[in-house]
Amino acid sequence: MPSKAALKKIRPIQLVAVIFFTVSGGPYGLEPLLSYAGDHAALIILLLTPLFWDVPAIFTVLELNSMMPVTGGYYKWVKYALGTRWGFYEGWWTWLYTFVDLAIYPVLFVMYASFFFPELAQYKTQVCLLIIWSSAGLNILGIVPVGKVSLFLSAVVLAPVVILIVLAFHHHAGALSIPAPSFKGLTFPSFGMALYTVMWNCLGWDNVTTYAEEVEQPVRSYMTSMAIAFVLVMVVYLFITWVAQQSGINHQKFSDEGMPALGVLIAGHWLGVVMAVGGMASSLGIYAAVLLSVSRVPHVMAEDGLLPKGLNRLHRKFNTPYISIIICSLVVSVMILWTFADLLIIDVTVYGAGLSLEYISLIKLRLKEPLKPRPFKIPLNITGLCIVIALPFIVYSVALGGALSSTPKALMAAVFAIAALASAELVWQIILWNKPELKRK
Repeated sequence: MPSKAALKKIRPIQLVAVIFFTVSGGPYGLEPLLSYAGDHAALIILLLTPLFWDVPAIFTVLELNSMMPVTGGYYKWVKYALGTRWGFYEGWWTWLYTFVDLAIYPVLFVMYASFFFPELAQYKTQVCLLIIWSSAGLNILGIVPVGKVSLFLSAVVLAPVVILIVLAFHHHAGALSIPAPSFKGLTFPSFGMALYTVMWNCLGWDNVTTYAEEVEQPVRSYMTSMAIAFVLVMVVYLFITWVAQQSGINHQKFSDEGMPALGVLIAGHWLGVVMAVGGMASSLGIYAAVLLSVSRVPHVMAEDGLLPKGLNRLHRKFNTPYISIIICSLVVSVMILWTFADLLIIDVTVYGAGLSLEYISLIKLRLKEPLKPRPFKIPLNITGLCIVIALPFIVYSVALGGALSSTPKALMAAVFAIAALASAELVWQIILWNKPELKRK
């Protein structure tokens, strides 16, 4: 008889909040876009990148998740479609990119909190560690508490954004205008970094499937919740970018000081404080939601014998992979001193490689098991699918090329990301040396 904790599942409204935080968490982190793209290219990049980068990912995730709504999500799909080796690659790359991703949010929290507590910056490491381990404790309690906290934090994040947009319209004098879209004067490295900025602010749709068995009516819930979350994310991003353009804020100041600086410009110091609170809530919500997703992957990989068995140990009371959560938190605790720009490049580069395996798995399963039940199926044949999934590959290649041709620091970050991807093969060979029977799988 399953325990009471094991029967608790997250509801669709809570799932929307968790997806929102896993993928976005509000416009916090989007600020550098204008400094890279300028007024005339920012909105067109913000409109087209999610169409080419996110939409194919969302539909791929929905189809694969409808076939296999299981704990472990994308890792299980890739392993089933391409074999154990590529399943390990998928899990390993996701683990690496999420460590990088998670390290960003406690640092962002301190940055926004420092807006009205400047002395807090002196205790950045201590505050970051407090956030990391408080979130670990919340995740050990289970998915339902994370869902409830995410729902509350969604309101805290979105309320300041709505207030900012309304006041911007109220204070705006003259006719409303949108800068004419143009890429004139935009260098290739800047274009690549603009793509990276938008891609980072819109990634993670596959992450929300790793706990599918903990969701009520997962196939239907994911379809509805992802659609709502995508629309919410895009509306928030487009309005905030437009407001920043209309305000006339200095692009570099906006990039360096973030949303609080825009709030001060629109309505004074009080709105800057409100936006800083929203940024703090966004950082906390994203961290908890992403930790929820990544902690399930090493758990199922350990069950398959690809990681130490201790990682699949569940908490006796809450039935959560607490060892995996603790190890994730330990690694992130070491990484919080990395710079935001470097983390962004590494994050998107490693994530994109893992996402490519999911696209290949989609094609492989269409060819291998065309009759397998798919409650949701992308209405395209194999040729159509190949054309559609070529779009994110193009975006990914252009962004990586821009980073490689940018500053020496950006180049080093991109090279490090490629080395991190290559580490999967080294670790796989070590696993085979210890478990040669895996060669047959």
